Amino acid sequence: MSYQNQPYSPGGFQVMPPAIKTIILANVAVFLLQTLLQNSPFGGLITAAGALWPVASANQDGLSFQIWQPVTYMFLHGSFGHLFFNMFALWIFGTELENYWGTRQFNIYYFVCGIGAAFINLLTTIGDPYPTVGASGAIYGVLLAFGMMFPDRYIFLYFLFPIKAKYFVAGYAFIEFLSGLGSRAMGSGSNIAHFAHLGGMLVGFLYITIRRQGWSLPKWPGRRSNTSRKQGGQATMHHIGKSGTGMTQEEEIDAILDKISRQGYESLTVEEKRKLLKAGGK
Repeated sequence: MSYQNQPYSPGGFQVMPPAIKTIILANVAVFLLQTLLQNSPFGGLITAAGALWPVASANQDGLSFQIWQPVTYMFLHGSFGHLFFNMFALWIFGTELENYWGTRQFNIYYFVCGIGAAFINLLTTIGDPYPTVGASGAIYGVLLAFGMMFPDRYIFLYFLFPIKAKYFVAGYAFIEFLSGLGSRAMGSGSNIAHFAHLGGMLVGFLYITIRRQGWSLPKWPGRRSNTSRKQGGQATMHHIGKSGTGMTQEEEIDAILDKISRQGYESLTVEEKRKLLKAGGK
């Protein structure tokens, strides 16, 4: 059994890597502040200022979109359950991504998905009176990335039924799409912003696709030179072969992962980053 076909269990190199730890702590701290102040004169101020209000929102308080809200809304949650499941999903699916990509790249991806989801949500909720809160758009982007990086990993649905990550992600996207079409204002009229979730996945897909092609930011793991695109017949994680160093493909990947653990992602060469992303994408 190859590394990519093994059932997924969270942890990787660090059970709680830096970016995920910081994001979870920040969200918990803001939620505690919301809870402590909910009965005070400042109770509604946090939501009023930080939630993502639709453009030209038709609410009685006259609140509307502000430029900082695509960031701040990600740190607000409507209930403990909302917070818990978002942060749990972030840890489950984000841990290995951060360990593979490095803290900096994971942070960029997380906020790109969250902010992108916000703007897509704004397009679908113009004039609506309800604000959007929660990190779900960014979390769905993380879920999409996990499915793209480790498509053949098995996830145990309800802890009982094994399903490959690529099918799990596709199923979630399909359900969100149908749910969004079936709710008022494309998701905003219900308590769940379905199209914000889909927006996070769409932005994540575009982001990863662009970076894999090497169109920008050369430090991205998927950047390939024209020469490397023309090379064929290389062994993958599913078909173990010998590399030019005499190591099997799995041994090469293990060595790269050990190097990340010791020295960090930025210590990898361009070729090592390419091999890592190629192995993860199979």
